[in-house]
Amino acid sequence: MKPSYIFAAVAGIIVLVFAVYMIDIDQTEETRLPDVDVNVEGGQLPEFEADVGDIETGSKDVTVTVPTVDIQSPEEDANDDG
Repeated sequence: MKPSYIFAAVAGIIVLVFAVYMIDIDQTEETRLPDVDVNVEGGQLPEFEADVGDIETGSKDVTVTVPTVDIQSPEEDANDDG
């Protein structure tokens, strides 16, 4: 590990330690949610009708001819010529 990374990590840790101990936040008043009056009547969800197509799945055997590839490196070409 490079010394600059170690120094940066140590400096970062020191800054975090000082930040935790140097800052003091005290809550001076309790939180209170606003008063809300809500009158709710029964609702209704929408209804949908959907016509969808049929999907049929299956499988079949297929024979595929795959070409062969012969690759020679430059070293092999030099050996074949010499």
